[in-house]
Amino acid sequence: MSKSRARSAEDFFPEKIDLASLKDAAKDCRGCDLWKAATQTVFGEGKPLARVVLIGEQPGDKEDLSGHPFVGPAGRILDEALAEAGIDRDAAYVTNVVKHFKWKSSPTGKRRLHERPRASEVAACKPWLDAELSVLQPEVVVLLGATAAQAIFGRQFRVTEHRGKWLDSALGKRVMATVHPSSILRAPDSEARASQYKAFVDDLKVIASELEPALTKAA
Repeated sequence: MSKSRARSAEDFFPEKIDLASLKDAAKDCRGCDLWKAATQTVFGEGKPLARVVLIGEQPGDKEDLSGHPFVGPAGRILDEALAEAGIDRDAAYVTNVVKHFKWKSSPTGKRRLHERPRASEVAACKPWLDAELSVLQPEVVVLLGATAAQAIFGRQFRVTEHRGKWLDSALGKRVMATVHPSSILRAPDSEARASQYKAFVDDLKVIASELEPALTKAA
C-alpha cells in the first residue's frame, strides 16, 4: 500500500473478482478502523444475476451479530415493503455502503447504538460496493437513505428533494433514492409511521413497474 494515500478496501481485493471471492476477501478487510469494534464483516447477499440492488448505510446490531444484511427491525420493514410493492426480495441483492457496524454504547452500557460513519470511512469501504455493482451489472439500483445516496451523488445530495425519482448517475443504471427503512421505525407515532411506510412502498412500486415480470411477484 502506498504511503501517499489513505487505506482502502482496495488494498484487500482478491485477484479473482466475483461475488464469492469478494465476500471472502472482505472478511479480512482493514481498510478503516471500524473492523476493530465490529463482530465481523457483513457483505452483500442475494442472487448473482439480481437485476435490482438495494443499498443501505451499514449493518446494524442484528446484522453484525448474524453476518447477514437487513435481518434486523429495518430489514423486516424492508421485506414487508418490498412484498407490498410486488418486488421479490429473493430476486434482489441487498448490501450496504459500509460493511462494518459502527456503534457506541448506550448510557447504561447494555445496548450498542448506531453511529453514522464518517465520510472517510465511507470512502475507504466504497470499493467493495463498486466491485459488487461491477460484477452484478443490475438493471436498477436503489439507494436507501442519505449515506448511500451521498456515496454516489456527493454530500450535497438530499434524499428529501429527490426521493422516488429516476436519477442520472455515472453508474449508468436506473437509479433511485428513497429513505432508509430504519427512518420509519424512528417516526414519532403510529400515524407518522403509517404515512412514512406508505410513501416508502409508493417509491418501491415505481421501481417494481420498471422490472421485468420475472423479477416481481405474481399478482
